[in-house]
Amino acid sequence: MAELLRLYSYWRSSAAYRVRIGLNLKGLRYELIPMHLVRDGGQQHQPEYARLNPQRMVPTLMHGGRVMRQSLSILEYLDESWPERPLLPATARDRARVRALSQLVAADIHPLDNLRVRRYFEEEWGVPPVERDAWMRHWIAEGFQALETLLADDLATGTYCHGEAPGMADCCLVPQVYSARRFGLDMAAWPTITRIEQACMALPAFGQASPEQQPDAPQAQAASA
Repeated sequence: MAELLRLYSYWRSSAAYRVRIGLNLKGLRYELIPMHLVRDGGQQHQPEYARLNPQRMVPTLMHGGRVMRQSLSILEYLDESWPERPLLPATARDRARVRALSQLVAADIHPLDNLRVRRYFEEEWGVPPVERDAWMRHWIAEGFQALETLLADDLATGTYCHGEAPGMADCCLVPQVYSARRFGLDMAAWPTITRIEQACMALPAFGQASPEQQPDAPQAQAASA
């Protein structure tokens, strides 16, 4: 497993943010390859990258010559390849719970507020930004209401989404909270989600993965100029 890990990422991509957290929680070194999703019409559409990932999305993880796509699949690959510091719990029942929490975010909330949806609203339908952002807030709030209930009403919830160690569900939750705040959503309605997010952000693995800490973030580029 000494082959180099390369992660194609965009600083503000929620899906890439999940994988950066997972890599950090595992203590794995990797090379980050920025893919700007907006500049030049979107670097993800360049033929070389499109051959690597036909969906033309990030993240893509390369482990030597192997190519992994889709953030949850990548996180599970990391867990199976490096079982230390597990992202999924030991029992089938608990793994099912963590996967369900993760998919609630990654499969139900995030697809409705990602960059492709926002750009389609703007470029194809001419939806004004104020209406577009209201759409985003509505669907994030719908998902967070369900997620809050599932977390608050289950004894398996601990300091983190599941127990006392951060895992795959936390890798999904934190980027979605970041996105919610970006679109002006008041997090006061979901105290359990907020508490867990704050506990996660106290850990270096989460802080170092945050968008503003990435080399392709505008703040980082301005500082190095």
